[in-house]
Amino acid sequence: MSSNYVPGTCNIGQGEIKRRQAVAIFGLFLIAISSIGILTTDQDRGARLSIFIPAVIFSIGFVQSRKKFCLAYGLAGTFNFGKLGQISKVQSLEDKKADRKTAVFILFQSVALAGVITAIFFVLPL
Repeated sequence: MSSNYVPGTCNIGQGEIKRRQAVAIFGLFLIAISSIGILTTDQDRGARLSIFIPAVIFSIGFVQSRKKFCLAYGLAGTFNFGKLGQISKVQSLEDKKADRKTAVFILFQSVALAGVITAIFFVLPL
C-alpha cells in the first residue's frame, strides 16, 4: 500500500481509507433498511428505484476505499496521508488535472455501480 501521494492514483492514507470503508458500510446498512422497508410495506414496484440513493452512498465509499483515492480531494486538488482532516494542497497543475480525471472516473464508476445495484433490486421477483 502506498503511503505517499501519487497523482491520479493515490491521494489518501490508511485513516482516510478506513473513513471511506465506514461510509460504504453505512450505505450498505441504508440499502438493507430501505429494501426491508420497501418489501415489507408492499410498495409499488417503482418504489424500488429509491434504493439508488443509498446505493450511491455505498458505492462512493466502496470505490474510494478500493482505489485509495478520495473523490472530493481529487476535485479540490488536495490529499491526506496524515491525521484525519489534515489535508495538503497539490502543487502541480498536471497533478491536479490527473487527480480531477480520476475523481470524475470514480464518480462515474460509483453511479454505474449504484445503477446496477438498483436494477438488480428492481428486477428481482421479491
